[in-house]
Amino acid sequence: PAPLPATINTDIAFQDGYAYVGNYGGFSIYDIRDPKKATVVSSVVCPGSQMDVSVYGNLLFAAVDSSRNNDSCNSTGLTADHKEAWEGVRIFDVSDKANPKYIKSVETNCGSHTLTLVPGKGGDKHRNVYVYVSSYLPAANFPDCLPPHDKISIIKVPLKDPAAAAVAATPVVFPDGGNETQPGLLLPTQGCHDITAYAERDIAAGACMGDGVLFDISDRLNPKITARTTDPNFAFWHSATFSNDARKVVFTDELGGGGAATCNEATGPNKGADAIYEIVKGQLVFKSYFKISRHQADSENCVAHNGSLIPVKGRDIMVQAWYMGGLSIWDFTDSANPKEIGYFERGPRAAGGGGGIWSAYYYNGYIYGADFHAGFDIVKISDPLTDSARHVRFDRLNVQTQERYRSW
Repeated sequence: PAPLPATINTDIAFQDGYAYVGNYGGFSIYDIRDPKKATVVSSVVCPGSQMDVSVYGNLLFAAVDSSRNNDSCNSTGLTADHKEAWEGVRIFDVSDKANPKYIKSVETNCGSHTLTLVPGKGGDKHRNVYVYVSSYLPAANFPDCLPPHDKISIIKVPLKDPAAAAVAATPVVFPDGGNETQPGLLLPTQGCHDITAYAERDIAAGACMGDGVLFDISDRLNPKITARTTDPNFAFWHSATFSNDARKVVFTDELGGGGAATCNEATGPNKGADAIYEIVKGQLVFKSYFKISRHQADSENCVAHNGSLIPVKGRDIMVQAWYMGGLSIWDFTDSANPKEIGYFERGPRAAGGGGGIWSAYYYNGYIYGADFHAGFDIVKISDPLTDSARHVRFDRLNVQTQERYRSW
């Protein structure tokens, strides 16, 4: 199915047989109850990059990290040196999927590059959901994004009154400033780029530009870093994925910011790659790198990007987007010896320029990919290594909000 015109497709969330696909022009809702006959239910025009999305019940949350002249869907760009400029999180009611309603905006410091939903604990679970907002690029002339920006923003959303959502905390997670001096960094640590929460275990993994970290999130409004690591081969800690048993974390390095050709022979196998860490006594222990070995042309932007676990009993397997490197299915059960077991890619774009698959996630038997320009890909995977995953069903899947999958 085709996306909104003239936009870049970004992140995907799933719930009850529907897929919510963000793009720079808004978001689209797809009916995927029959994946072979997926249809567009609605498309909401509401510009503002990147529009990364998560869903929770009747609510959809969208991240806006481009400075706008106001918070509306009719807004236009306005540079962040204007105090009245807006960026942050938009909240929509998607109970009527054919007619989503924009119900609330929450402005956050430096906007919202990505966002992560974290359910409340205990009795609070049915009252509130928390949104961890990752953002960066402060500047002395940005009134709402001043340095130092070594924090995240946390929005508290009352589920019975989501219009009352507001920033409840802005914890400083790098009181020492983080990794700011390593040669080769795309940007010094300024908060985080993305956070993956494993709420039932009260932990989260942060990909924080110059640092990879573990958080204790037992106090939802006061996350604390418990482990931290750097890597001389990493230019930009981009995203994180726990293994199902939470004994491993895969971190991605977005070398070149996603716009460069880094899957070529000249870049080599250890940059623009994944790094696999085991969690040993609460600390991150590096085991190996994984990178697709299919060299891409120098005209193809390619680097490790968004992916998710494939819920295979007893193994650690994930699918992952690599922009114009397509999507890769790979096994990291042996942390020191990961290997690719399958892939899908289109090859270079005839029109030239950037493109490829931004996000690739497994949901209830199929792989779904958000391609920059080609739209919404649905890929069937059949392999003895992964067939058992068909027995695992999720009602809701927000990849940055990991839940333990339970096999038949």
